[in-house]
Amino acid sequence: MLSYDVVEHGQPLQVRLRETPTPGPREVVIRISHSGLCHSDIHLWKGYFELGPNRKQMLSDAGLRPPLTLGHEVLGTVIAVGADVDMDESAVGDTRLVFPWIGCGDCWACDTGRSNLCAKPRNIGIALPGGFATHLVVPDAKYLVDVTGLDAGFAATLACSGVTSYAAVGKLPPLHADDWVAVIGCGGVGMMAISILKALGVVNVIAVDVDDSKLQAAQSLGAAQTLRADSEGAAKALFKAAAGRLAGAIDFVGTPKTFGLGYSALRKGGTLVLCGLHGGEWTTPLPPLAQRSIAIVGSYVGTLDDLKATVQLAKDGKLAPTPVRVRDAAEINEALDDLHRGRILGRTVLDFRGIDAAIEAGAQTS
Repeated sequence: MLSYDVVEHGQPLQVRLRETPTPGPREVVIRISHSGLCHSDIHLWKGYFELGPNRKQMLSDAGLRPPLTLGHEVLGTVIAVGADVDMDESAVGDTRLVFPWIGCGDCWACDTGRSNLCAKPRNIGIALPGGFATHLVVPDAKYLVDVTGLDAGFAATLACSGVTSYAAVGKLPPLHADDWVAVIGCGGVGMMAISILKALGVVNVIAVDVDDSKLQAAQSLGAAQTLRADSEGAAKALFKAAAGRLAGAIDFVGTPKTFGLGYSALRKGGTLVLCGLHGGEWTTPLPPLAQRSIAIVGSYVGTLDDLKATVQLAKDGKLAPTPVRVRDAAEINEALDDLHRGRILGRTVLDFRGIDAAIEAGAQTS
């Protein structure tokens, strides 16, 4: 098998040739066809998350060191199953989406179906080898989701962009008829959130970004209003656009400015959902937080049930597809650079179908 690996943080991914895996009792091996790029991959490629001035959360502190095979939006065809996998769970030839947010299997979070909150995660593309490769070992057949009938490029994005958005929307407070929701950051995940909100019947959505092309795309997906986040008096403008009824704001950027924008514009009793991981720190006086009864909620990806519900929305035709550009897997470093520099509208998905034995034979074995 071939993989594109982080050999040194911040440097171009390197091609490596490894033994094609065989499955253990409950494992499944898939031949990857499509693998999406996520902004989290940029942090993992760089080797850290920003925590504020002169502070970083290093991957090495969690024991994650190169070589690393990233990629957690994975779609492919089953080519081998373990002895304990039933035919009705998975069979050779099935096309399946992989749920990547896997836990230890032996804690309160895993026991309650919330493996995304496991304290000892085994997430695919982070702790376990991921989808920037021709093959992938999935630890258990239960993590495979049927996406029959969906466009392959779009379906791959549901494993992170989709499930993350669905879980974040689920953390909003009960909405009344005149309430509004702001989606701050209209990259691939933010656009997906707008599509999900529309699918769930929420029409009062304000899209917030600094890129007019992204705002235009967000409007085509169902946003009723748009707002430039870098405009003068953006917080007051957001409050006014919602007529003082901004019940929820989902921050898919995660910087002090975007967080402060959403927080300032909320009505009393509103909820700010933080998803973005761009980084930094934010401070605020505490009394108004209580006086306004504001809820601040973190949201990290989602559960297997969340993914299945997201896929079902797409299968039912309720989820408007977000912009997806499919690129040849050999362009992975160029695609990462485009993502890093903000040159992507929507989501980028790598196509691994064209990587054949001849290309693999030219890689260095490791």
